[in-house]
Amino acid sequence: MTTDAPAPVSAPYGTPETPRVAVRGEARLEFDPEIARIGVMVSARGTDRRTALEDLTRRNNEVLALIKSYGDSVEKLETGSFSINPELTRHGRGERIRAYHGRVNISAELADFTALGELTTRLADLDLTTVDGPWWALRPDSPAHGEARRQAVREAVQRAREYAGALGANLAALVELADIGAENAVPFAPRAQSYAMSYGGGSEVAGAAPALDLEPQRQTVYAQVNARFTMTPPVL
Repeated sequence: MTTDAPAPVSAPYGTPETPRVAVRGEARLEFDPEIARIGVMVSARGTDRRTALEDLTRRNNEVLALIKSYGDSVEKLETGSFSINPELTRHGRGERIRAYHGRVNISAELADFTALGELTTRLADLDLTTVDGPWWALRPDSPAHGEARRQAVREAVQRAREYAGALGANLAALVELADIGAENAVPFAPRAQSYAMSYGGGSEVAGAAPALDLEPQRQTVYAQVNARFTMTPPVL
């Protein structure tokens, strides 16, 4: 009876003849934002449910029409949550409905930052309308992410070459390149400034509201890789 010889086990840390070097490459780059998102909350209040719904529907249509009037400057327009809630008040031993409150949340995404400032102000000038944002971001498929990953790989190679050179050796081959998912780009930038405006009535000053001057916030993209190389025997 014969048995197969066990397969040779490769040394995880190399051998004296073929030493290995393990490094980490990182890149942290800044880019101008590509898109900006704003959130709009439309509100209505009425003494009965029908009145609240009618006012909410009218204001919601006004907001949607205003945003759509900016055409291609608006890349995405979505309606989020909708609610209509009664406001209860004590009446003797029981409760009765005092009023109804309605809300609709809308989000818009723009790439034209010039139109963004004007649209934000015009929305905030509408009755019972709250505007939050902008939140600056890069697109998920932005070339910025690829550039950060390439920079991280180049840094890993350079670092490994320097370690090998310090031993009088040269890099021989790449053994492993691991993307550890350290890219730190998100739809909503965590450090983005937010401007919130709420108006409970009409504009106090007649005429169009002035456009808000918004300064886009640069976005940081972070990438990180682990790399292992073999190198020639060092000169010790």
